[in-house]
Parts: sequence; C-alpha cells; structure tokens
Amino acid sequence: MLVAAVFLASCVEMVEALTIVIAVGHTRGWRSSLEGVAAALAALAALVALVGPALVRVPLATLHLVVGAILLIFGLQWLRKAILRSSGLKEKSDEDVRYRTTVALLEKNSASSRDQVAFVVAFKGVFLEGLEVVIAVITLGTSAHRLGLAALVAAVAVVLVAVAGVIVSRQLTKVPENAMKMGVGIMLTSYGTFWTGEGLKVRWPGGDVELLVLVGVYLLVTWLFIAALRHNQRILEVTS
Repeated sequence: MLVAAVFLASCVEMVEALTIVIAVGHTRGWRSSLEGVAAALAALAALVALVGPALVRVPLATLHLVVGAILLIFGLQWLRKAILRSSGLKEKSDEDVRYRTTVALLEKNSASSRDQVAFVVAFKGVFLEGLEVVIAVITLGTSAHRLGLAALVAAVAVVLVAVAGVIVSRQLTKVPENAMKMGVGIMLTSYGTFWTGEGLKVRWPGGDVELLVLVGVYLLVTWLFIAALRHNQRILEVTS
C-alpha cells in the first residue's frame, strides 16, 4: 500500500512537471530549462532536510492526526477531480494541450543564451509538482515509520518518468493520468481516514488490515458517484 501510493503519486506529479520542462526545452533552449530543474531539485532537497528531522520529535498521536488531515485534503481533492472527469463533467487532463499551452506562452518572448523565462517556468513547474511528491513522501513515510522506503520509491518513480520522457518526448497522452489520480486519491483518502482515526485514539477492528477495508469502501463509493453522475448526465441530455 505504501509503495503503491507513493509510486503512483510521484509518477502523476512528475509527468506534469516533465511536460512543462519538455515544452520549455524545445521552445526556449535546454540550458536555462535544465538549470531551472536543478535549482528546483536543490530547493526541494533543502526543504526535506529542514522539515524531515523536525517531524521525528513530534508525538506520534499528533503526527498521525496532522498527517491524516493533510492526506484527506489531498486525497479528496484528487478523488473529486477524477470522479468529475470519469463522469464526463470535467475534461480529462491532456498533456498535449498542456504542452501546447506552455509553448504558446513561451513563444511570446524571444529566447536568449541565458533565458530567465525558461529558468523560471521550469523551476516553477518542477518545484510545485515536486512539492506534492515531497508532502506525500514525508507524510506517508513518517507515519508508516518507513520514510527511507518512501523516499526510495519516489526516487525510482522520478527516474522512471524522466527516462520515459526522454524516450517518448511529447507523447505523454498515453499515460492513464486520470486512472492513476483516482487510484492515488483512493489510497490517500484511505490512509488519511486511518491515521486520523489513529490520532483520535480510534481502535480499528482489524488493525492495519482495516486499510484494505477502507480502500474497498472508497472504491465502491467512487464507483457509485461516477455511476450516479453519468446517469444524471444522460437524463439531462434526454430532457434537453
């Protein structure tokens, strides 16, 4: 569960970051783009070094409560978007559209050998998407007492996405992003519910096995929401 949640979350965020970096590199040149990527990675590493050790001194019950609340917020946000996209009420994320939009914005200014625009856009894309990976790694890894494992899994995911990006370049639309986001949303929401309960001194009947039950419950609820929204959509189309 921990490995799957961290891996999928990292893959989703890094695909989005990779799309921005490729668009910047192709449009403005790779030097400043890669400098922006390096600066963003350095900033994220410094953030982890600063925040990580402080979490060790936090009481376990408090940590579970805070982490659970954070995961619930992130998980429910991802799940909401995935449900709306699966039901047809929201357009599915299209990495080619994201690529073209980024290219169009960048082409408004001419590029130079040391391009500040390329640096800033690449930095922002990698830092913001990477920040969500850091949050997932720290919260999931610390609460499960496997921060090292979570960090390793995230690193593997980042490397795999980077290699895939080099190979396929702009062909990122085949990545089933919405399905991945739905899976991550369900897992984060399940973890969030479980650890919030732990922080509130709730005694789960099956212990850690209760996580699997929560995943099943949220999966069923997600399916029911999608089915209901699709049904309502068909009724509206018929009546209109």
